[in-house]
Amino acid sequence: MSRTPSTRVLRLFGLGSRAESRRVADILRAETVGGALLLAGALLGMLWANSPWAHGYEALRSFEVGPAALHLRLDLATWAADGLLAVFFFVAGLELKREFTAGDLRDPRRAAVPVAAAVGGVLVPAVAYLVTTSLAGAADAGRGWAIPTATDIAFALAVLAVIGRHLPAALRTFLLTLAVVDDLLAIVIIAVFYTEHLAPLPLLGAAVPLAVFSLLVRRGVRAWWLLLPLAALTWALVHASGVHATVAGVLLGFAVPARGDATVAEHFEHRFRPLSAGAAVPVFAFLSAGVTIGGVDGLGRALTDPVAVGVVAGLVLGKPLGVMAATWLVSRLTHAELDENLAWVDVAGLAVLAGIGFTVSLLVGELAFGAGSARDAYVKIAVLAGSLTAALLAAVVLRLRDNVYRRIEQAQAGQAVTDS
Repeated sequence: MSRTPSTRVLRLFGLGSRAESRRVADILRAETVGGALLLAGALLGMLWANSPWAHGYEALRSFEVGPAALHLRLDLATWAADGLLAVFFFVAGLELKREFTAGDLRDPRRAAVPVAAAVGGVLVPAVAYLVTTSLAGAADAGRGWAIPTATDIAFALAVLAVIGRHLPAALRTFLLTLAVVDDLLAIVIIAVFYTEHLAPLPLLGAAVPLAVFSLLVRRGVRAWWLLLPLAALTWALVHASGVHATVAGVLLGFAVPARGDATVAEHFEHRFRPLSAGAAVPVFAFLSAGVTIGGVDGLGRALTDPVAVGVVAGLVLGKPLGVMAATWLVSRLTHAELDENLAWVDVAGLAVLAGIGFTVSLLVGELAFGAGSARDAYVKIAVLAGSLTAALLAAVVLRLRDNVYRRIEQAQAGQAVTDS
């Protein structure tokens, strides 16, 4: 059996046998593990950036590698944001394609409630951010309006998996659908609002390897040595065009067919999810979340900055308000209905959980204010603070609900024993 990309990368780190590499890859597919690695990467970056060896962290971030052709001479922080996150968005694109063709998003009536929740969870946080920064008189803050609009799939699902062992499966489906649509909206926002200089020729050129890639995968070709160069060329040309290179990951993911019993999309998602969860996202978090706080005084200055206040307000207040309001409106004004297994308090806990906006929020912050700028540093602290607050608040609500469902399960089990 040929080695897959995920096991091949794992063996580079000393995991010698194929069986051992497969076991590690299976572990990395677990939502709790992916979320833990994401958090660990961010904490490690924060600790290093605030240690006596902080200059080493900055030297690592700014170290440049790559050829000058197609503007690929980039520092490691940019490689993480543009290159590694393309893997994350490729997996997201595969998941989006599968949901649209064979999953919950295929049935409009079934998908209407979580899709509306996702839209509300994008619009209201943006409004909350703009209102907050306007009241604070920060006229130059408008460019960051999209920072609190994204829900981090890996982090949110990891929290739900840890605290919600007895919660209805419908709650996870709701969150997954919301987060998937949220990602799609975030991708559109990045492509439309954060592309400053567009070079048409490289963008048109990217269509050629993308078309060949699409043709091959539609014919069932899975050979990495043939598909990977085409994907890399597509990414490089999109990067050279001025459009954020992560968009290439989504386009490649959407090019993969997702119909049938054993789809190519499922195959690729199975193979590349360990790379995304175990390497791409944690390394991005490590290289992006590290910001010098400057002690208690520095933390106070950061969290009182109008942009930081707007980000926290968007994540902690805007997200749950938008998700709940949109869910209630669409369930009352249309034929769409909330899943019968869910109570409104369950949705409220999930709406708070949707305020975890980590990976894409950090990326948008860099695009909005420039990587390494003072305001970007404040954004990072605000995203971390807002996401942690949302996670803790959601954990309280969902843990209480989990206990309720656990007691119901125990009562039903006891009743079944009595009846027998």
